[in-house]
Amino acid sequence: MNHPFMMLLVRWAIIALGVTLATKLVPGISCDDTTTLVVVVLLLSFFNAVLKPLLVLFTLPFILVTLGLGIVLINAFLFMLVSRLVDGFEVASFGAAFFGAIIVSITSLLLNGLTRSTKKNGDDSNHRGGGRRPPRDPDVIDV
Repeated sequence: MNHPFMMLLVRWAIIALGVTLATKLVPGISCDDTTTLVVVVLLLSFFNAVLKPLLVLFTLPFILVTLGLGIVLINAFLFMLVSRLVDGFEVASFGAAFFGAIIVSITSLLLNGLTRSTKKNGDDSNHRGGGRRPPRDPDVIDV
């Protein structure tokens, strides 16, 4: 499962599972149907790819002072933003968004760790053992 499109579909399925768990476990979060869930997953993925890095950059001092709690607050903010944009996906309060974002994050962390492709012994470029390293691609800039 090294094909990028398949990996993207798996990540979307994991986010969909996390959002579904959040709707079941957190009072105040509801999702009407599967179509709404697909739109929520696509928007969350888009916002995590585009908005989250910018928000992290601008709030970096706050994130450092709070020892990472700021990341969870950014995730909750994005969760609330998606609920405002998608009809049929309701988040009643920031507290519900906070706990929903935690559930989606934990689900993603656990399942992405399980589905991550494992490298073969000879393919690990960070290998510190006595074996030979695989040749590097000359077109890649290694910093």
